[in-house]
Amino acid sequence: MNTTIFLENLKDQIEEQRNTIIQHPVYHEMKSIDDIRIFMEHHVYAVWDFMSLLKSLQNKLTCTSAPWFPVGSANTRFLINEIVVGEESDVDPDGNRLSHFELYLKAMSQAGANTEPIQVFIESLKLDGDLESAFTKANVPMAAREFVRQTFKIIHEGKTHTMAATFTFGREDLIPNMFIALIADQESQFPGNLSLFKYYLERHIEVDGDHHSHLAIDMTCQLCCTDSTYWKAATESTVAALESRIGLWNGVYNTILQSR
Repeated sequence: MNTTIFLENLKDQIEEQRNTIIQHPVYHEMKSIDDIRIFMEHHVYAVWDFMSLLKSLQNKLTCTSAPWFPVGSANTRFLINEIVVGEESDVDPDGNRLSHFELYLKAMSQAGANTEPIQVFIESLKLDGDLESAFTKANVPMAAREFVRQTFKIIHEGKTHTMAATFTFGREDLIPNMFIALIADQESQFPGNLSLFKYYLERHIEVDGDHHSHLAIDMTCQLCCTDSTYWKAATESTVAALESRIGLWNGVYNTILQSR
């Protein structure tokens, strides 16, 4: 079989989980800016560990230390570096360079969401790199903890084909258009509170869901090639990542309901 057939098989096997995420009731339940703040206070950890997965892939597929040596394929080096540039140094609405994670933090601040826990989490990790300790210090929501644990399980296994598949199919292109419309409607009701979040979501679809998704698919296909064992592992890791996202959305949904 060629890579196209393997790729289509993977897509078929993850369709159920993808549909569950895209049609999740959490989107319909966000009826106020308070609900959106709860969403952001959970989702920010997924935005952060997306960057961690991305940089782990770059570390594996390129040389990021001195002395420099060529690593792997120049094609995969190009693909991962191209994605990193867009994710790590995009632009805000005023044209200032920043990562998507930093943009998300600005959007949280504008919306009145609490950024202290994620800041405590990051500072704790800088000190000792211990995820569990950082979770405790920052009082990270349990659903977000489970999500990050799953991502770092893939990172620590260090297999580039499963990392790439998780990045490509488990993280990209999972925000329904209905959610964008909901945020736009809330922004019209609360001018100046959600414009950055709306911009972030639009950039996510424009950059991640379009240009970067094509690069990432190409990268995954090159790493898995026509090895059926690699494609099987890639599929399993993607299913696990999507199930983890469903768990995160369930956590947000339940928190919103409990807050009322």
